[in-house]
Amino acid sequence: MKYNPVEIIIKKRNGKQLIKEELKFFIHSYLAGKIPEYQMSALLMAIFFSGMEIDEIQSLTEIYIDSGNKINFPLNYKTIDKHSTGGVGDKISIVLAPIVAACGCKIPMISGRGLGHTGGTLDKLESIPGFRTNFSEEKLKELVKKIGFGIIGQSEKLVPADKRIYALRDVSGTVDSLPLITASIMSKKIAEGAQNLVIDLKVGSGAFIKDIEKADKLAELLIKTGEKFGQKVSVVYSNMNSPLGELIGNALEIKECIKYLKGENIPDIHVLTKTLAVQMLLLSGIASNTEEAEIMIENSLKSGKALDLFKSFIKAQGGNPEVCEDLSLLPKAKFEIPVISNSCGWIDFIDSQNIGYALIDIGAGRKALDSLLNYSAGAYLPKKIGDYIEKRQPIGTIFCDNKQSGKEAAKKILESYYFSEKEVEKQDLIIKIISNY
Repeated sequence: MKYNPVEIIIKKRNGKQLIKEELKFFIHSYLAGKIPEYQMSALLMAIFFSGMEIDEIQSLTEIYIDSGNKINFPLNYKTIDKHSTGGVGDKISIVLAPIVAACGCKIPMISGRGLGHTGGTLDKLESIPGFRTNFSEEKLKELVKKIGFGIIGQSEKLVPADKRIYALRDVSGTVDSLPLITASIMSKKIAEGAQNLVIDLKVGSGAFIKDIEKADKLAELLIKTGEKFGQKVSVVYSNMNSPLGELIGNALEIKECIKYLKGENIPDIHVLTKTLAVQMLLLSGIASNTEEAEIMIENSLKSGKALDLFKSFIKAQGGNPEVCEDLSLLPKAKFEIPVISNSCGWIDFIDSQNIGYALIDIGAGRKALDSLLNYSAGAYLPKKIGDYIEKRQPIGTIFCDNKQSGKEAAKKILESYYFSEKEVEKQDLIIKIISNY
C-alpha cells in the first residue's frame, strides 16, 4: 500500500489537513475492498470531529465524481436540480419536479434513501406499486428528454464512492458532518449533469442542521464547491421546526403529494414548493423575474399539466399511475392509533427529530442498512408551532401494522410536543435565500 490507512485516520483525527492523494488512496482502496468498513467508519468519524478545509472538501467531491460515470446533456437543456438536506415529512422533490418540468425545465434528479431520522425520496416513490428507481444513466437521459424529469437512485457506476459512503454514514453516526454533506450533495448533482442547483437547506429541530450559524457554514461550502465546478447554486433556508405537510411516512407522503398536485391547499407544502420552483426557473433562465415564475407555477398546477407529467413519470418508471385517481391502491396500515394531548396550550416547540425516530420504530424508516421498510407506516400530524391544543384533543394519528409498537410510537410523539400557557407566534417557513449568481 502506498499509504498506511491508520496513519491517515490518525492524521485527520488530530485535525490535520489531508492531501488529495491521501483521500484518493483511502477511498479507492475502500471501493476495491482493500480497506474494511470499520476503517472507513473511523475516517468518517475523524472527519466528523475534525472537519475539513474547503480545498479538502473540493478534492473529496472531485474524487467522488471521478469514481464513476458522468452524465452529459445538451447545453440548450439548461438542466437544473434541487436537493434537500433532509427533514421530517419532506416530500417536496416529488411535487416540485413535475411542476418545474411543466414550466419547461429539464431536471435529472439523483435521489437518496432515508438517512437518520429523515425519509428518502426513493423510498417514498417505491411505495407506489411497481415503481422502480434502479435505472441506468441512459434511462435517466431518456426520461429527461421525454418527460422533462426523472428521479432515480445512484447506479453502481454513478458516483459509487458516495453511494457506499452515504449508506455507511447513516449507521456510523456521521450523517450531519458538513464536509461529508457537501461532498455527497455536490458530487451527485455535478455528475448527473445539472448545470444549476437549488438547495433546500433545512434548519431546526427536525433537520440535521439545528441553527443558522451552522447553516451559513454549510451554504458557504455548497456555493464555493459549486463555483469550483462551474455550477450556479441558490440556497433557500427553510424552517424545519415543525414536520412538513400533514402526513409523514412513505405511502402517506405520496398520498399527500397527489392531493397537492390535484389542487388541495396544503399551506406549508405550497409555500416551500413555490419558493424553490421560482429559484429553479430563475436560475435556469426559463423565467426572467419572480412574478413571471410564479404565474408559470400557478398555471402548471391549475391546468393539470404538472399532474399529467407526474402520471407519465410514474408509468415511465414502472409504477401504476392509477394511484393518482385511486389512493386506495397505495399500501394501507392495519391500525390507526390516535395521539391524544394530555395538556392544553399553544405549541411552543416540537422535537421533530424525535418524531422521525419514533416512526422508524414502526417501520417508516431504517435502523440498519438492511432494514425492511413498512411503506404503509407513518403518522398524520397537522399541528404546527403556534397552534392551540385543548386537553384530550387529538394531535394526530399513528398508522401501523403492530398495535403495541404503534402505541409506543404514539407515546414518544406526544412527548415531542411542548406547550406554553401564553400565545406563541407562528413561524415563517422561508428564512432567507442566498446564491452565487
